Amino acid sequence: MTESKVMYQTTAINTGGRNGESRLPDGSFSVKVSTPKQMGGPGQGTNPEQLFALGYSACFNSALEIMLQQAKIEAKSEVTAEVSLNS
Repeated sequence: MTESKVMYQTTAINTGGRNGESRLPDGSFSVKVSTPKQMGGPGQGTNPEQLFALGYSACFNSALEIMLQQAKIEAKSEVTAEVSLNS
């Protein structure tokens, strides 16, 4: 088995949990997060599950575009990610 090589690593900081703020240490991105109404919160802002869906869809679509390029297939790709929080 071969060892994996870290291609990229990042850090995010949150204060206040689901009703707080999440930010990147370099200051390039900051977002107020809010618990969704469906979970008893105010629902006034982005929630962590939405941020996860955004990131996952972007990463998966990038991998798909690389595969299309390597296969010399000219096509536009779009990925929709649906995230569920189950109890």
